[in-house]
Parts: sequence; structure tokens; C-alpha cells
Amino acid sequence: MDFLLSEDQQMIRKMVRDFAENEVEPTAAERDAEERFDRSLFTQMAELGFTGLPWPEADGGAGSDFLSYVVAIEELSRVCASTGVTLSAHISLASWPIYKFGTEEQKETYLKPLARGDKLGAFGLTEPGSGSDAGAMKTTAVLEGEHYVLNGAKIFITNGGEADVYVVFAVMDAGPAAFIVEKDDPGFFVGKKEVKMGIRSSPTTEIRLENCRVPKKNRLGEEGEGFKIAMQTLDGGRNGIAAQALGIAQGALDAATAYAKERKQFGKSIGGQQGISFKLADMATKIEASRLLTYQAAWREQEGLDYGKASAMSKLYAADTAMEVTTEAVQVFGGYGYIREYPVERYMRDAKITQIYEGTNEIQRLVIAKMVMAD
Repeated sequence: MDFLLSEDQQMIRKMVRDFAENEVEPTAAERDAEERFDRSLFTQMAELGFTGLPWPEADGGAGSDFLSYVVAIEELSRVCASTGVTLSAHISLASWPIYKFGTEEQKETYLKPLARGDKLGAFGLTEPGSGSDAGAMKTTAVLEGEHYVLNGAKIFITNGGEADVYVVFAVMDAGPAAFIVEKDDPGFFVGKKEVKMGIRSSPTTEIRLENCRVPKKNRLGEEGEGFKIAMQTLDGGRNGIAAQALGIAQGALDAATAYAKERKQFGKSIGGQQGISFKLADMATKIEASRLLTYQAAWREQEGLDYGKASAMSKLYAADTAMEVTTEAVQVFGGYGYIREYPVERYMRDAKITQIYEGTNEIQRLVIAKMVMAD
């Protein structure tokens, strides 16, 4: 068993870390406070090749792999979880289903611009009445000549309003189907922008489809394949969220460790106190366990092995770890941890969503239990 990243993967980690620390971190707190999405950061990531990391060069990508991709999400999220999820949704949720199920024409028209970062992607599955229960989806699609007409609403759209391309799901007589929808398609509207607890510089909006006309050639896969496409997409998406949670937790530990070394009480560094040092030890151990689970799931995906259970486990454990570690980091800081002068309160707010989106952790436990019982 080889637990070492390859030379190329280590180079990618360093490149992303340098970008994150020099370009993303300096404005992270300000963008969070202002709930401001900065498209220029995405453009810079595109110029560095991050926006198409796992895709072949023939499809406009960097020709890397899924492990490099989760390493990139981890490093971005270590300083700004909003930037991490922007890239994660763009690659895992918008680009992946086109890469996996798209026609050559769809790849040429959509995957290549997404991979190059010329366009930003998003994913529309959740509705006001169907979150974890995707089978309760109400958005409809009807074929009229050379167009599908879509009607309905989707909520909690990461990159919503800023994205150029949306992978959207709707029900038909044959069953659910997936469609590639452009922001300029007739009948496509961006609804309200949500005001959130965390990941505040990542836009989250509603989208509305009001007799939205989508060209027939933009159906992704076959009619009736929508549920399969959505579930397989979410399997990979969970790897991205696990990496986001991992990065948040690592950032919180880094901050707590630095503070513990500097802060003195009763004439000694608080890092030498058993109550604090044991916290740091537990935090570091759980982060490393999360990292191994997350990297394993990404490795299984890139090797063409089944990774559904692995990604559910990594997302579940990393998200729970992120919530626990960030809470403890705030505790290490004491009163200072509760004010915005220090980053740990932002890490704590950002961590919570990782237990909720891409399938709640309760849903992950159901998925894992079902697979365990089937073994």
C-alpha cells in the first residue's frame, strides 16, 4: 500500500496552497462579511488549470486525476470554504455528469468551456418539497418538437446566479431526466439569493423554470436515466464535500495550534496544558483519519473501482470531524474564538453545511448501512 502522493500530486498541492494563501486567504474574511462572490478568483483558478483538473486534455482539462482534485479542494477550503465549494460544485456536480454521460457534441459545447474555466457550472436537483427525497421531485419536462419545455423550481443552487451552465433534473412520463440548461435559455430565471450561516461568499440561489425551452440535443443521457445520473453524480460530489470538510478542519487546527503556542496563561503557553494539548491531539487524529478516508474514496474513483460506500463514509466522517474540530478550535481560543477578528468562528459556521448538503449525514448512514447489510 502506497500512502504517498505522487510527485505530480505534490506539485499540485503546492501550487494550490500557494494560490490559496496568497490570493484567496487575504480577502476571505471580507468576502464572508460582505457575502460577496469574487469571479476573479475563479478566473485565476482557470488560468492555473484548476477548473478542469481531473478531465483529459482532449476535453479541455489538465489531464490529472480525482485524488489531485480532492487535494485541491482541501487546500482551498483550508483558507476559504466558499472558494472550495465553488470549485467542487463546478467540477463534481456540473462537469462530471457531462463527462460521464454527455455526447461528443455536448462535451465539445459544454465540458471543454467548463474545464477551461470559460464558463462556471452549477447543479439543480433539490426542490422546496424534495431534499433528501429526490423521488418527490415536481419539476416537469415535456418534449415539444425540437425542444423540451421545463417547468418548476430548484433551490439551494451552489454557484446560482453566477453560473453559465446548469445540469437540471425534471420528471417525464418515462421517469426523471437530466438536461443541460444555459443561463440565457428562454424561461430560465434566477430567484432569491439565500442569506446563510456559513459559506457566505459562495452564492446560493433559487432558479425558476417557466416554460423554459431547452434544445432536444441538451438532454443528458436517455429519458428515464435522470435518477441514475443524479445519484452517480452525488457519489463523486461527496468526495468533494469530504475534501471541503477536511480542509476546514485542517485550517481550524492550524489556527488553534498557532494560538496555543502563543497564548500564555499563568506564565506558560496554553499548548502545554493537558486540557488543551489533548484537544489538539484528538483533533489531529480525527483529521488524519478523515484524510485517509477521503483520499481512499478519490483513489477508488480514479482507479475505476466502486466508490459509493467509500465516498459516503468519507463525507460522513469528515463532515462530523469538521464540526467537532471547529467547535473545539473556538474553545481553544476562548472568548477570542467567538469574535470575527479570528478565523475559527468562520470555520465553525462553514463546517455545519458539510453535514447537510450532498446528502445529509443521516442519509449517508442509511446508504452505508444498506451497503453493509448487502455485503
